[in-house]
Amino acid sequence: MRNLFIFGFFIVTLHVHGATNRQIFSPDGKTKLLVNIDKALTYNILYEGKTLLAPSEIDLVLLNQGKMSDRLDKPKITTRTVNETIISPVPEKRRHIPDLYNEVSFRFGNPYRVTFRVYNDGVAYRIETLFKDSITVQNEIATFNFPGNPQLYFPEAVKRDNQDKFHTSFEEPYQIKTLDSVFAKNLCFTPVLISSGELPKIVITESDLESYPGMFLTGTGKSSLVAEFAPYPKTEAVLAGEYSQRYVAERENFIAKTKGSRTFPWRTILIAPDDKSLPANDLVYRLASPSRVAETSWIMPRKSTEEWIITENLFNVPFKSGINTDTYKYYIDFAKRFGFEQVLLDAGWSDNNDLLKVHPAIDMPALIAYAKEKQIKLGMWTLAMTLEKQMEPALEQFNKWGVDFIMTDFIDRDDQKAVDFFHKTAQACANHKIMLMFHGAFKPAGFNRTYPHALTREAVLGSEYNMWSAKATPEHNLMLPFIRMTSGPMDYEPGLLTNGTKSSFRATAENVMSFGTRTQQLAMFVVYDSPMQLFSGNPSQGLMEPDFMTLLGSIPTTWDTTMILEAKLGDYIVTARKKQNDWFIGAMNDLTPRSLTIPLSFLNERKYEAIICEDGVNADRYAADYKLSSKEFSSKDAITIKMAAGGGFVIHLKAK
Repeated sequence: MRNLFIFGFFIVTLHVHGATNRQIFSPDGKTKLLVNIDKALTYNILYEGKTLLAPSEIDLVLLNQGKMSDRLDKPKITTRTVNETIISPVPEKRRHIPDLYNEVSFRFGNPYRVTFRVYNDGVAYRIETLFKDSITVQNEIATFNFPGNPQLYFPEAVKRDNQDKFHTSFEEPYQIKTLDSVFAKNLCFTPVLISSGELPKIVITESDLESYPGMFLTGTGKSSLVAEFAPYPKTEAVLAGEYSQRYVAERENFIAKTKGSRTFPWRTILIAPDDKSLPANDLVYRLASPSRVAETSWIMPRKSTEEWIITENLFNVPFKSGINTDTYKYYIDFAKRFGFEQVLLDAGWSDNNDLLKVHPAIDMPALIAYAKEKQIKLGMWTLAMTLEKQMEPALEQFNKWGVDFIMTDFIDRDDQKAVDFFHKTAQACANHKIMLMFHGAFKPAGFNRTYPHALTREAVLGSEYNMWSAKATPEHNLMLPFIRMTSGPMDYEPGLLTNGTKSSFRATAENVMSFGTRTQQLAMFVVYDSPMQLFSGNPSQGLMEPDFMTLLGSIPTTWDTTMILEAKLGDYIVTARKKQNDWFIGAMNDLTPRSLTIPLSFLNERKYEAIICEDGVNADRYAADYKLSSKEFSSKDAITIKMAAGGGFVIHLKAK
């Protein structure tokens, strides 16, 4: 009753000259949402009395039926307070997730409903239609207007020569521009971040995306962003090649054709009064539809090897390395030794166009038997277009082999048909109790709550870019936890064991190096959310450094608790995570050497034996230099984290 009383106290409705104005506060009272319904539906957001979002319009345009705003009758208004706890079956940040918000819904007579939720860490709204028959959505109006001229941190889709602008792998570096220098030609994919001086930072993204295109944002040359959506595919064609994929040859004049009674995706605005509030924010997860997988005990997050980035370039082995049985047995032995649970067979294990046609150099029965003997699971890469064509026979074959994880790749779209493919694939995999991840994919947008066996996905410029570019810089790596990771887990594929400084880094295939230190690569396993972590380093190097690999192998992929101890967007982050009685702390740094002192007061009263990996004394010149040590700590102590340029730090605190 106390929650209901507080909620009612903060709800105010005013009727001024026919308009409806509504105020609703966050549970902690710091965030205020103002909704105005007159000739248009607009809202704005204040934080501690200061405007974060100026009046911004919401509308839906249906083909042959006009706009929602054409008939904004006097709405029926309902409110509620929710204070619940979500228990995540796959906790990439935390197992017990408080879900506390105030909600107001406006039901119009035409018939539409718009629902707003105000949380302590963000605001979200969604449109709902209540038509009996199917509808065609011509466009959705979602504007985001800001006071002043803030900075925008955004990844921009780069148009391909042979496809329209909506085809992208969602893997681009972040640009930083003042908002008035971003125009309609700049097609930004979300999440994006807005920074307005001393005001809290804002991240704009979406949640619960289903049977609808994903939201891009474009600029206006002013202090605003406008949503843009890929139109529905009218005709598709195949871009043939080593990794063939479908693309849209012609588009319709609408964005979605869908059932008339449905909810649309949440438009989500994360609010961060300080930088360290963002990496642990799981509002997108909270907003998503609950799990559609009734029984989840078969979902087993884990660490896996991955050989594609180094192209199986092993050494000190008595066999010819490559896509063959001996190479994968070597990977299985490596995984077994260092506590990995899986070996992924990446692109090439089968004919890309026929998942039932195994590479002739692989004795699959022998490999399956060897993996089973060593208690190591096998995972399989698939080409999305081939998987779609062979879905049931392929999944049945994987079941026979004992394969319970697949990756599917090269979708590179988020129009309605592409989004439908994600849901169809996830449901088919659930039916066969097979976990999965998507590559060449858009951001998760809460998909991992609805389908918890969809453990992670790409939608990130990660380790593979070191093969051909210098884009995966330490500064880029320090953007990801604050922006991309707010939308859900990401498959960066860390663990490169060849490492370069700013002056020594070279993009090269096969002997791939990271831009940044060895310890930063290790820290990514702690800092980056991903219940399926893929180790991309070379096992032949790892075998030469068993103590380092033992520490890496000990890092979990799911967590009971996550705390961001210190952080600054693009500069550094210190993340503490707990699994059962042990804590792991991972820190990452940009190209400015720095030292941080972190109190351990969050520990309980017991003693902890620590294994520490830190940048070596020469890591500023030889980026693979690191130091391993051990020490005892308690909650009364503090740790000093010294990081080289592009450096990192990891400590495993084992409860005694």
